[in-house]
Amino acid sequence: MKKQYRIRKSGEFQQIITKKRFVSNPCFVMYVQPRALQHCRIGISVGKKMGNAVVRNKIKRQVRMMFQEIFRFDENFDGILIVRKKFLEQSYSENKKDLESLIKKVKIKKYA
Repeated sequence: MKKQYRIRKSGEFQQIITKKRFVSNPCFVMYVQPRALQHCRIGISVGKKMGNAVVRNKIKRQVRMMFQEIFRFDENFDGILIVRKKFLEQSYSENKKDLESLIKKVKIKKYA
């Protein structure tokens, strides 16, 4: 996932999360708001309870790869994806399917 498609600043994370528009499933929670730029952006958050820095960075790399494979960055929203503990219990392909279903829920609810 290219850097231009990422949300990296803490203030932007807080701005999106405080809107309280979200969808969730056992592995992920995704907060959304209408996009601010010409393309949509995604921020990934992994809590300290998931493991040490090595584990958290591995999870973020995997999630970025999933987004790159299944997501088109011309959607009409910016989002923050929070990874839950269940992520560690499932395989890569199961997590990818969960992420796909979550993105479909966002599109159906038309939060953006």
